[in-house]
Amino acid sequence: MLPLRRSEPVAIAGDALRDRVVLITGATGGLGRACAIACAKAGASVVLVGRKVRPLEALYDELEGLGAPKPAIYPIDLEGATADDYLDMAEAIRFQCGRLDAIVHAAVLFDGLRPLDQFKPVDWLRIQQVALNAPFLITQACLPLMRANDDAAVVFVMEDAGRIGKAFWGSYGVAKSALGALASILDQETENSPVRIHAVLPPPMRTGLRRMAYFGENTLERELPEATAAAVAWLLSAAGAPMRGCTLDLRPAH
Repeated sequence: MLPLRRSEPVAIAGDALRDRVVLITGATGGLGRACAIACAKAGASVVLVGRKVRPLEALYDELEGLGAPKPAIYPIDLEGATADDYLDMAEAIRFQCGRLDAIVHAAVLFDGLRPLDQFKPVDWLRIQQVALNAPFLITQACLPLMRANDDAAVVFVMEDAGRIGKAFWGSYGVAKSALGALASILDQETENSPVRIHAVLPPPMRTGLRRMAYFGENTLERELPEATAAAVAWLLSAAGAPMRGCTLDLRPAH
């Protein structure tokens, strides 16, 4: 996993992502949606990637209503997409947008806590496909397009390793743990390229995943994803370059 760098909430300038194209997976989820709005407000043209067309279209309209640069939508089911599907996506972005400057891997699939011996193989593989295989295949497909820029960034959304390595976190815990290794390997392999690798470790947030994992908790007491999304947008900007190869730790200090 990329080394931790603790940070307080980060503010981003209103035009810090001007002329940049940012792809966001899981764009209609809790954190993904907040990242799309934060990046659009900072001047980025956002490519909204998700499974369901209607929520993508609603978010598209919302971003247009903010006066942000014209977004794009790319419906794709990460559970069943192949390497060729992601190559087609990269080519579509190149054709429609002309460039790609950043990727935010915010897509997630989590269907509750349970023992490993109760996992159906198909459910195990579905979660691995969305949380681990898709980030690898998307990044691999898009790297040639991103290397054409002077500066580009990939952000992986991580989980607290001490928490997801415990009982009942199952396929999701394994996938998120492996995602840290993927980010670290990519960082070393791209250290002499324009593409910088980052990770972000959010605080407990008011999201659907949190409600499912902590069903006895009052999720309304947790903060909204907007502060984490602002930090993600900051990482994608030129100001985030010194954080290359690090995990931005946004959890409250204990």
